[in-house]
Amino acid sequence: MTERRLELPQGTLDMLVLKALELEAMHGWAISERLQQISRDVIQVQQGSLYPALHRLERRGWIKANWAVSENNRRAKYYELTAKGHKQLATETSDWQKLTSAVDQILRMA
Repeated sequence: MTERRLELPQGTLDMLVLKALELEAMHGWAISERLQQISRDVIQVQQGSLYPALHRLERRGWIKANWAVSENNRRAKYYELTAKGHKQLATETSDWQKLTSAVDQILRMA
């Protein structure tokens, strides 16, 4: 039996991308792989969702991009958090924790 594909709630992908970039700059494919690895394959971000999210975050000033050579010797665009992005990640993380705690409380109601 195949597992049902889970959809991320709207806005969640942006937060997860910011979190993935918190420690180091990465290119798009590495971001996708990191999220999939950390989530134990529960979260699988498709390129059709990832790159629009990266462009959106860049337009908002939360990340910046630079071209560099990747580990497999190819030219790739590396993304990194800006100071504004660090602040946004802190805000979104706090909001997410409040929301998930409230939802958890409701689901545990007898």
